[in-house]
Amino acid sequence: MEFDFSLITHSFPLLLRGAGLTLEITALAVSMGLVLGLILSLAQLSRSPILHYPAKIYVDFIRGTPLLIQIFIIYFALPNIIGHRIDPFVAAVTACSLNSGAYVAEIFRGGIQSISQGQVRAGLSLGMTHAQTMRYVVLPQAFKRIIPPLGNEFITMLKDSSLVSVIGFEELTRSGQLIIAETYATIEIWSCVAIIYLVLTLSISRFVSWMEKRTKMSDER
Repeated sequence: MEFDFSLITHSFPLLLRGAGLTLEITALAVSMGLVLGLILSLAQLSRSPILHYPAKIYVDFIRGTPLLIQIFIIYFALPNIIGHRIDPFVAAVTACSLNSGAYVAEIFRGGIQSISQGQVRAGLSLGMTHAQTMRYVVLPQAFKRIIPPLGNEFITMLKDSSLVSVIGFEELTRSGQLIIAETYATIEIWSCVAIIYLVLTLSISRFVSWMEKRTKMSDER
């Protein structure tokens, strides 16, 4: 079977639009996940049981259940509780953000715990509070160390965001499905979708490598 390149050319703008929405969902999810993950990581490291155990349970639950089920809960089950329908875009971003937050929490926790306690004690001996030491001493160093795993989380979420196609949101995968339903060009469209995902992931990987090199250069100065 020969590839119909004219069909790919015709469908490419629609796939690019879907790719743009995929990037938008991923960027929003990981951005919100960074905030949520930082809060959860600090809560897990807290000595207070009121903070530690709820954060630990949340992280374990999210990491222990499939993202697909979490999407179903947000889009199909939650409306029965709140009494009105949730927009697919809002449901997609919410589910992906909650999922990303749990994984980012573990990334942050590992990065924070990798910082020597001697530096924490040094900050406290200089008159800083524990919060100031965390903000000005620990977190800046931890963030530099977690750039690679954060990049991996972004790439993982980029690919996992294809799961939101099950609720009808027209990101890249769903766009491909709709085009195939009209044209029956399965090989051509899925090959094009795969190439777009590959270009996006490789671009992100290169950007993360560049950021990692920049941080190493700044440390050497």
